Amino acid sequence: MKISKLALVAMLACGVNAGVASADQAYGISQVGCFEQSNCDCGEPVCGCEMVEPACDFGCDTGCDSGCGSGCLGGGSLGDPLELFGSTDSGWSAGGWASIGYHDAALPLFNSRPDEVQLHQAWLYAEKAIDTSNGFDIGGRIDYIYGTDSQDTQAFGIDNDHWDNGWDNGPDYGHAIPQLYAEAGYGDLSVKAGHFYTIIGWEVVQATGNFFYSHAYTMYNSEPFTHTGALATYNVNDNVTAYGGYVLGWDSGFEDNGDAFLGGLSVGLSDDLTVTYATVGGVFANNQDGYEKGYMHSIVADLALSDNLQYIFQSDLLDSEDRAGATARNTFGINQYLIYTLSDRLAVGGRFEWYDQEGVFNNDNGTPDDDSDDTLQQSDIYALTLGLNYRPMANVVVRPEIRWDWDDAELIGLDDGDHQTTFGIDSVITF
Repeated sequence: MKISKLALVAMLACGVNAGVASADQAYGISQVGCFEQSNCDCGEPVCGCEMVEPACDFGCDTGCDSGCGSGCLGGGSLGDPLELFGSTDSGWSAGGWASIGYHDAALPLFNSRPDEVQLHQAWLYAEKAIDTSNGFDIGGRIDYIYGTDSQDTQAFGIDNDHWDNGWDNGPDYGHAIPQLYAEAGYGDLSVKAGHFYTIIGWEVVQATGNFFYSHAYTMYNSEPFTHTGALATYNVNDNVTAYGGYVLGWDSGFEDNGDAFLGGLSVGLSDDLTVTYATVGGVFANNQDGYEKGYMHSIVADLALSDNLQYIFQSDLLDSEDRAGATARNTFGINQYLIYTLSDRLAVGGRFEWYDQEGVFNNDNGTPDDDSDDTLQQSDIYALTLGLNYRPMANVVVRPEIRWDWDDAELIGLDDGDHQTTFGIDSVITF
């Protein structure tokens, strides 16, 4: 007998969590007041951390301490998160997560497979974090992903199926190794070399790094996901961090797909406000199917309005051209996020995006137009998302949301032509 959609959603939100809760009891986790993952530093700028979780903001300074008792939704504080492997002495750690979700309508973003429960991310990582407090240190990291998000984070920038770009399992599922790099550091300077995630923007590919289940148009269409090359990070002082390096274009594996500069600056203007400017400029793609060069930047302001209320403002600009000098993509976007932490277990948030695009969507089926002879079409796209993050335990977050999209030129294939309402929910289980 076919299981109803409502039953599937209920299983997603409740059944998985109940099973993990039994593991919590079996391992006898101690109670603490601040949730932190082992590789997450609550004081680090958002754009400078590979694994920045909103949980940092939610757990480090909330109105619910370890002794709040029934003041938290669900009663009591969260327990320590279970970890696959972690060693504070050696710096070695290993873990991962599973992201399982459902959404009732397709979007031309990650969530392109509607009306079914799906495995978005089965993620594993191993890392040797560097510690330069005593001088020179060396480390590195490798990440592996399987699921419907994998094809969007493969090295698709080159058209020859190099690295992981051909590791598909059907039209949507597949495998990817989005990070494989070595890192060395001494004092306030560190250098990362290999294949790694970008420092551009506020949203990330990792499900553990975002408040919302769905993604912004800006993040998906106007920002790189991965780079291959070398990136230096220098902590100028407690409030200023500088980035600079050379990368082989956008979203490429270990083959030359262009020559570009990747860098930026993160400045703590006060205890409550951090502004990060990150940019990439040069040749983004240089292969048989396409050539693109230009400039792109992202400016992110992260402001703590109170102990429990966080506001994020992001502005992205992308201006690029093809081999003939014609416009390839010309986009500008503004994303605003407002996140309010009610307790260690519950937070509510909203996101509003205005995305002005030319060269990304040029037909009526929600995909880029490959015909260079066509006149590029400009459109303004708007999206409002409201959602919750609920943590029944430290290793589990459930993220229901409702989202409204408008498209003034009807280019992106929304259900009702120029608008669409989408409901989505997922569970992220870390280990």
